[in-house]
Amino acid sequence: MRFWGKHGANPGEQRRDQPIDVDVSVRLALDEAARSDALTDTFDYDQIFRVCEKIVTRQSFALLEALAQAIADALWQRRSLRSLSVRVRKPRLLEGATPEVELARRRRLP
Repeated sequence: MRFWGKHGANPGEQRRDQPIDVDVSVRLALDEAARSDALTDTFDYDQIFRVCEKIVTRQSFALLEALAQAIADALWQRRSLRSLSVRVRKPRLLEGATPEVELARRRRLP
């Protein structure tokens, strides 16, 4: 997903919009959704997109780590998730290099 937001630790980065790329990978039990064919029994992709969009475009963080953490915190509230990975990149920050962070969470199964 690509959004435009004001994030960065250097002067000026939080004054102008810049592209922020977000990748989210989720794992959850899908047996019920496969049987019911109902959107309510799975994690709606549109919901993931909207959560990411809201955080990237309406909040501002100095660090990509904090931005990724905010996205993970918002998505992790869904108890059906077994694991989650959030990767955030700033593709236009450095010439020839793209800063990127990734964090992951996993629930222990009973």
